[in-house]
Amino acid sequence: MRHTKRSAVGVFFDVDRTIISENSGTLYLKALYDRGEIDSWTLLRNLGTYLQYKLNLLDIDRWVTKTMQQLKGRSERTLLRESNRWFRDYVVPTIYPEAERLAREHAEQGHVVALVSGASKFVLKPLATHLGVKHVMHTQLEVQDGRLTGRVLQPICFGEGKIYWIQQLIEREGIDLAKSYFYSDSISDLPLLEVVGHPQAVNPDPLLYREARRRHWPVHYFEDPLPRE
Repeated sequence: MRHTKRSAVGVFFDVDRTIISENSGTLYLKALYDRGEIDSWTLLRNLGTYLQYKLNLLDIDRWVTKTMQQLKGRSERTLLRESNRWFRDYVVPTIYPEAERLAREHAEQGHVVALVSGASKFVLKPLATHLGVKHVMHTQLEVQDGRLTGRVLQPICFGEGKIYWIQQLIEREGIDLAKSYFYSDSISDLPLLEVVGHPQAVNPDPLLYREARRRHWPVHYFEDPLPRE
């Protein structure tokens, strides 16, 4: 008798305000400020940009393309080493215990767990290692001869782009989206939330909260991590 392969359950996690309690970009700016590499005005200006993003007023493609130009010429290896140190000092204290527990519980059930975020691999790779997550989908930055060119491979992993970047994982792992989960805080993730069978709103922004209530989607509120002693 021929046995058919069982379809897999995919579990996708957004990162900012879903896995961690803050925006990863803001945490990176804080690190630069603490090291004296940017002044308070630059920090405040970028926080204003983040507010535009939360209000759904930011042209995210244009902003990412412009921002990544600042990394042109940087060594990929050096950035990965620096990101591990930054992750330990700035990101680990912001990880929601509930999110970490959920990621591990899904993995224990045999689900295919993945982080899917508009951030770069310099943010996601250390986080995935910490959580024990094998799969990472992120905004792709072009690298030539070990150095960043400043160019972003399109589409960025944002909105509809997240669906684009998870396609290979879906095909490779035999994921059935009707059985799958996506955890997110943002209305910008509506395209992916709409195609999974189990959309989950986490600490939702006002627009996503309204949509989740209208569609009777589960809404989760994770408690901020306790400060480390």
